[in-house]
Amino acid sequence: MAAVALWQPQQEGLGEICGLLEQHISPTSDKPRIWQQLQHYSQFPDFNNYLAFIFAHAEGKSVEVRQAAGLLLKNNLRTAFKSMTPSHQQYIKSELLPCLGAADRHIRSTVGTVISVVVQQGRVFGWPELLQALVQCLDSNDLNHMEGAMDALSKICEDIPQELDSDVPGLAERPINVFLPRLFQFFQSPHASLRKLSLGSINQFIMLMPSGLLLSMDQYVQGLFALADDPSAEVRKLVCAAFVQLIEVRPSFLEPHLRNVIEYMLQANKDTEDEVSLESCEFWSAYCEAQLPPGNLREYLPRLIPILLSNMVYADDDESLVEAEEDESFPDRDQDLKPRFHASRFHGADNLEDEDDDTVNIWNLRKCSAAGLDILSNVFGDEILPTLMPLVQAKLATTADSSWKEREAAVLTLGAIAEGCINGLYPHLPEMVAFLIPLLDDKFPLIRSITCWTLSRYSRFVVQSIGHQKGREQFEKVLLGLLKRVLDTNKRVQEAACSAFATLEEEAAEELSPLLEIILQHLLCAFGKYQKRNLRIVYDAIGTLADAVGGELNQARYLDILMPPLITKWQQLSNSDKDLFPLLECFTSIAQALGPGFSQFAEPVFQRCINLIQTQQLAKVDPLSAGGQYDKEFIVCSLDLLAGLAEGLGSGIESLVANCNLRDLLLQCCMDDDLDVRQSAFALLGDIARVCAVHLRPHLGDFLNVAVKQLSTPELKKNLSVANNACWAIGELAVKVHQEISPIVMTVVSCLVPILQHAEGLNKSLIENSAITLGRLAWVCPELVSPHMEHFMQAWCIALSMIRDDIEKEDAFRGLCAMVRANPSAALNSLVYMCKAIASWHEIRSQDLRNEVCQVVNGYKQMLGNGAWEQCMSTLEPLVTDRLSKYLV
Repeated sequence: MAAVALWQPQQEGLGEICGLLEQHISPTSDKPRIWQQLQHYSQFPDFNNYLAFIFAHAEGKSVEVRQAAGLLLKNNLRTAFKSMTPSHQQYIKSELLPCLGAADRHIRSTVGTVISVVVQQGRVFGWPELLQALVQCLDSNDLNHMEGAMDALSKICEDIPQELDSDVPGLAERPINVFLPRLFQFFQSPHASLRKLSLGSINQFIMLMPSGLLLSMDQYVQGLFALADDPSAEVRKLVCAAFVQLIEVRPSFLEPHLRNVIEYMLQANKDTEDEVSLESCEFWSAYCEAQLPPGNLREYLPRLIPILLSNMVYADDDESLVEAEEDESFPDRDQDLKPRFHASRFHGADNLEDEDDDTVNIWNLRKCSAAGLDILSNVFGDEILPTLMPLVQAKLATTADSSWKEREAAVLTLGAIAEGCINGLYPHLPEMVAFLIPLLDDKFPLIRSITCWTLSRYSRFVVQSIGHQKGREQFEKVLLGLLKRVLDTNKRVQEAACSAFATLEEEAAEELSPLLEIILQHLLCAFGKYQKRNLRIVYDAIGTLADAVGGELNQARYLDILMPPLITKWQQLSNSDKDLFPLLECFTSIAQALGPGFSQFAEPVFQRCINLIQTQQLAKVDPLSAGGQYDKEFIVCSLDLLAGLAEGLGSGIESLVANCNLRDLLLQCCMDDDLDVRQSAFALLGDIARVCAVHLRPHLGDFLNVAVKQLSTPELKKNLSVANNACWAIGELAVKVHQEISPIVMTVVSCLVPILQHAEGLNKSLIENSAITLGRLAWVCPELVSPHMEHFMQAWCIALSMIRDDIEKEDAFRGLCAMVRANPSAALNSLVYMCKAIASWHEIRSQDLRNEVCQVVNGYKQMLGNGAWEQCMSTLEPLVTDRLSKYLV
């Protein structure tokens, strides 16, 4: 300890730093200048010692100055602690510990934060004195010391709980086992702050479940029940949080107490404190998702459902009520413009996109109750209707203006149960939809907006009913009703209507064709009047429309409505404007829908994508010359739009590719550090290979090497989506360049075989694309691949039998036939699997492939002779032998 005593602050430096901190916390000061000066001081090796000294000893200074010193110290230690000299580390630690019992609450709270950072950086075993100090304070019976130590301990539990559940040299047991008995004791403390901090600390260990907590489980659960009616709302909220977490991770512990827990949660769900009712409301979803027997909850439904319904009514302080007053004349606020994320292009069956929309909503009791009802309706289905529907009907029957929130909640309820209760509602849906349509014109904007959402939840039913006259009339009423709301003057209603309309479009697909003109007129009218935030949703609705009706859009009268406003907007936006992202996505859908019809608009769009990629690649290394900061989204959206153009224009894109440096840019993107950029780059590589592989030839070896690298095992788990697209692109290249791919064939095969042999845990698309690419390589280079076929034949055939009939599957089977011709005996051991793969075809459309498959099947029948062939057939299911018989002579 001698070294610690050596460091002393110099009065001059102390005065300067205190002066700066005083300015730093003054509301009128020049923040950037002060920040710069503080940065200047932090170059001195003992600057953090000064901060620790001011924090611990500057008694004459205001608490605010001391707190500012502590918070600055915390931020510095995050980055600098490990590189400090041991004597400075030791000095700071020695100044922090006495502050645990400080008289001022703010100092105690700040020291807890700093201590947690030191433990994160230097670990518990690096500070043995801390554990002793915490135990002494907890046992001291002095409120300040107990509270200070509990605050620090709770922050360590929150930030790094695993630290306390690890062995510490010199300690007989793990730290958590030293603290647990003391934490349980504080459950009975007369001080609410200690009850709250101790319970919050233990709750942090539910996921980790150290053995100490596992052994004290009964004591913990009894403690929760003892705190269940605590006068402090914060404590009651933590009790609810504990029950929710336990039901998620360790439901078996609650099973003996389940009736009491459910009773308590029902009561807590009606708590007058919002934070308690919200936390308890999470329990119902957690219970259902833990897949516990629904029967335990069934008898409580008649009491639970009315509580959820009453909690779905807007609270008076819900900020949506304020927003709902804003019509389109109010300018968007900056916080309205949420960040948006573009999902990179993915080639295959199961894109791993999240289905949630990209608006970041505030979670509250109303939304939590609706989500709970949605999940309950999926578990209990129509059983909940007898309790629920009379309540909904009573709310809908009210007409007074003062009860509009009740009516709104009833419409929300109908939307929430749309999936789970569809069977029971089915006979009544025509009347229900007919009842909802007029609510689209309600005078209260939030009733109009929720009606849009609820109708969209029934859009599948609305579209399925088109087959008969009344159903078609109702479909048109819903569609026109939503379009009318798309042009509402209220921004909240515009948003809901546009999103609901996009959902209806997805369901209706080609049924939209007769109404295309009206739809386009409304959407482009909205495009003209919406502000920035809602404009993004219009782009989405236009893109979804293009995906839904496809080539039907390719008519002059439609393009005259659709394209001029979009092109004008395209020309207005600068290359650094993030509003380009949704427009690029929208153009991608339009290009794919119009196909060759997009060629009249293609050149400027193509050229701009190239420019955007070039600008961003420059911005990465030299933002000044590029005129802005690097943002990968520009590259990802541009690559995806180029892929959409390749898909839409087909070989028509060839002249555009020929006259630019796309090939070099694309190679750079395939080697990018960022996974999303690589994912989109390999998707484009495959699309370009399909339509004009000739322009990739000069760099063919480079493209193939980079693509194979994505399939090597260490990289694979990091991003399956990149590997998936790279794998598909290699196959597309193989069928276009044939023998030129031979130098790399065996490297690719050696990467694909392990994927097929260890398919569990990988996504379906990667397995399918690996099987197809392996087949395509075998088709173009059978002499290279066939000598190794016995190593992978079985796993490969299993994967092939999972693929739906299409042109890619045809290519793979051409490879199968080519290999069998080259090396028939190697497949004998896997004959049963090969037969199953052949039988997975519903119909082979290509006559020449069908003939090849016939030759393979009949070849093996002759080769084996009758006895062995019959024996092989007897192991197959009747459906398989039945389908195989089509190929036998």
